[in-house]
Amino acid sequence: MAAPCTRMANRPLWQFITNVRRTGLKHTGVRQISLSSACRAATQTRSKTEGVASPWKLYGAVCLQRLPVISQERNPIEDQFAELMHQMELERSLLSDHEQRLLEDSELMTRKQADNYDSDEEEADYGGQETITAQDQEDTWEQKLKHFQPALRDRGRSQRGCGTPLGSVERCLGDSLVLLVQQTVGKQTIWLLPQAQWEAGETLRQTAERSLSSLPEADFKATFLGNTPCGVYRYTFPKEVRTERCVGAKVFFFKAFLSSGSASQKQPFLWVKKTELQGYLKPAYLEKVDRFILKL
Repeated sequence: MAAPCTRMANRPLWQFITNVRRTGLKHTGVRQISLSSACRAATQTRSKTEGVASPWKLYGAVCLQRLPVISQERNPIEDQFAELMHQMELERSLLSDHEQRLLEDSELMTRKQADNYDSDEEEADYGGQETITAQDQEDTWEQKLKHFQPALRDRGRSQRGCGTPLGSVERCLGDSLVLLVQQTVGKQTIWLLPQAQWEAGETLRQTAERSLSSLPEADFKATFLGNTPCGVYRYTFPKEVRTERCVGAKVFFFKAFLSSGSASQKQPFLWVKKTELQGYLKPAYLEKVDRFILKL
């Protein structure tokens, strides 16, 4: 039994296939497939697929965030902890030069009040110069402190709980802000993240970069975080503008951080916090956007 199997294994592959065809494979009802016909069918299918235009428009959008410029205000628990740490540091620290001078001045006042005080010796020690005590320095520092005006955390007039107008990039300096722009979809004017329609020959990230650079009267410099979209949102157009060849749009979002730049406050721009997005974005749109916006 092993000998026939050995002879069959040693035969060439083409000879084995020829023998199989002769043994009646063509009489079993199995359809023989031609390689040329299969390639021709695949080519026709691909050409038909390429000829059909997608009913969805592609858009590239950018989620531009301005990171906090200053530290956030402390809550009551953080205030208590900071006070505790300050007290511990004060108890473990050594006396500073100013505190040493305060002790020396206190000893000098004690000697001046004594009966055996000799003023000539004190004048000889200081070379006849008028001494400036540590308390005099503290009084001078307090006068300078009264004229010092620290920078405001929110610059400008109060509006919606923050100091500056909503279109200014300098509002709410202790929070992270997201840029929103006003766009017209159909007959509606809504707030969205900056977006632009994809054009042939460019990547989706390049489309998102173009949506930011094409904003009117704005000069925003941003650092994009990778070439992969962080989210996608699909929506259908209103009935008045919807057609069979144009059903809706697919928006691919890219994340970016603001490096520098400014914009005219006359343009429909908004810099809002993550907690304020629900007042401007549609619920379905907000559900997609809220997933990848960092609350820093």
